[in-house]
This record gives sequence, C-alpha cells and structure tokens, in this order.
Amino acid sequence: VVEGAFRKISSDRIMVSSSVALFVGFVLAMIQLKVDRPMLMLERLIQGGGWLEIPVIALYGGFLSMKMLDPSQSARWRLRSWTIFSVVFFGQLILGLSGFERFLMTGELHLPVPMMILGGPVYRGELSFMTILFLSTLVLTGPAWCSHLCYFGPVENLISSTQRPVKGRIKHRGTIKTAVLIVLILVVLLLRRLNANMLLSTLLGIGFGVAGVFIMVWLSRTQGKMIHCLVWCPIGTIVNYGKFLNPFRMYNDQTTCTLCNACTRFCRYDALNREDIESGKRWTPCTYCGDCVPSCHLASIKYRFFKLSAIKSRNLYIFLTVSTHAVFMALARI
Repeated sequence: VVEGAFRKISSDRIMVSSSVALFVGFVLAMIQLKVDRPMLMLERLIQGGGWLEIPVIALYGGFLSMKMLDPSQSARWRLRSWTIFSVVFFGQLILGLSGFERFLMTGELHLPVPMMILGGPVYRGELSFMTILFLSTLVLTGPAWCSHLCYFGPVENLISSTQRPVKGRIKHRGTIKTAVLIVLILVVLLLRRLNANMLLSTLLGIGFGVAGVFIMVWLSRTQGKMIHCLVWCPIGTIVNYGKFLNPFRMYNDQTTCTLCNACTRFCRYDALNREDIESGKRWTPCTYCGDCVPSCHLASIKYRFFKLSAIKSRNLYIFLTVSTHAVFMALARI
C-alpha cells in the first residue's frame, strides 16, 4: 500500500512538473510569435535569442514545481525562487542605471517601488505594464504576489527571519493598512489635480520607499513578521482584500486540528498568531505560501479549490503559481 501511494505521489509530481514546463514554453512561444516588441531578455540582446531562452525558462519552471510539490522542500524552494526573481529584477535595474537601456522594458527607468504599481496609474490615469502583470497574478493565483513575485519581498523576508515570529497579533493591523492605502490614493490624486512636477512626485515616491525600508529594519526584524507587507505596502493591502476574487483558499480542518500552535512558528504574515487560532479567526492576511503546511503533524492545514481534494487543489495552485513565476522571470521588467 505504501509503495503504491509513493508511486502515485511521484507520478503526480512528474505530471504537474511536466505540465508546468509545457505550459510555460507554450505561453512564452506565443508571446515571442505574437508580440512585436521583444519581450524576452535574450531577444533584446540577440535576434532570435528568445527561442533559446524559452526552453531554459520552461525547464526551470518544471524543476521548481517538482521541488515545490514536496511539502518538506516547498518552503526552502519558494524562498530560493523568490530570491532569484528579486536578484533578476534588481540586477536589471543596476544594468539599466549603468546605461544599458535594453534591460528596461520601455527604454526608460521607472521608480522600482511596489507602491508605484498603484500610484503610477492613478497619477497618469492609465495602466502600466507592471500593473497589468500584478492584476493578472491576483486573478490567477490570489495572494501569490506577496509570497512569490514581489521583488521587495525577499529583502523583508531575509530581515524578518532573524528571529521567530512573535506570538501576539499585530494590533490595529487592518485599520493601519487601510488608512495607508486611502491616504496614498488621496495624495496621488491631489498631486495629479495640482499638476505637480515629476521631480516632486518622484521624491515623494522615494520617500515612501525609504520609509518602507525603515519599517523592515526597525519592526520586521524585531517582530519576525513581514510588517512592511502587512501594514505599509498598499499593494499588499490590495492583495489582502482582492485575493478573495480568486477561488483558491487555505483552511484549517477543525476535525483534526488540536490547537497545538506549531504552525505559528512558520508564518511571517501574522495569519496564524495564537489569538486568531484559538478564537477561530485566521487566514485573513494569509498569502498561501504554504510554509506552514509541513509543520502540522496531523495535516490539518490544506488548500481548497471548489470541490477538488486538498492534494489536487495544492497541485493546481503550485502549477499556476510556478508557471506565473517562470513566465514573469522572462517578462517582468522595469
């Protein structure tokens, strides 16, 4: 019986990882064929180079999904892939600042602060490429932006991981993050109304980003939680509210959960603090990262997608999340 179950799990992983590789390759091939502007990095450097990049990214997606499908390795490989994404993004930024315009999507440098994904379109009155990419992740994978794709996220994760998450719930979390989002929108609309010059808007954007870094160093490091993502970043707030448009959910099986609180040590998003677990309130700020899944010795923490089984729901979520991550590795540019 054990051998049969092991074979089934292995075959499921092979099927999902193969599907990821084929899907990523197909999507990138369609982009290479249908989009006039060179979207893949190698295509911008070498004519026809995109066709060399596609199989590499596709194989990377297949390999990563194989690792992520193993609950005992998913947290480690999520952080590794997330860090790779951040390194690629900021590496491109450095090259762009060094004068290599081909590493920039439009040939022009844009302020790489997550807040600008919202602030930029509100100020200009039109969507940007990064905003479209962000919204697509919200539709496809719910909150995966905050645990797989945000280029600032790995920095805060590294800072906050210096200690275990504190047990208490972040006080007034919902009120603070909602207030920050509303104030930001009002300020940007005011700047637009006053026709403020670009220098002032850029300086304010930089100031917002610097304040976020200060919060990471001051609060995230001492609390062991992603405080910047939870209460300061407006994109994180939009994800927190907008993720429910996506049908994926994570839940705790009340029939098997013993309230041992072992999972609290693995959640940096304040979704599994002791107070919320004991009161039955949980998952509100959850990003579905899955780091807590192997911590539960009774397998009470599960993914859900309509009427699919927990295992199939998790497999589907990893398929979508890793596929999106791999495609963005080739496309997401400043």
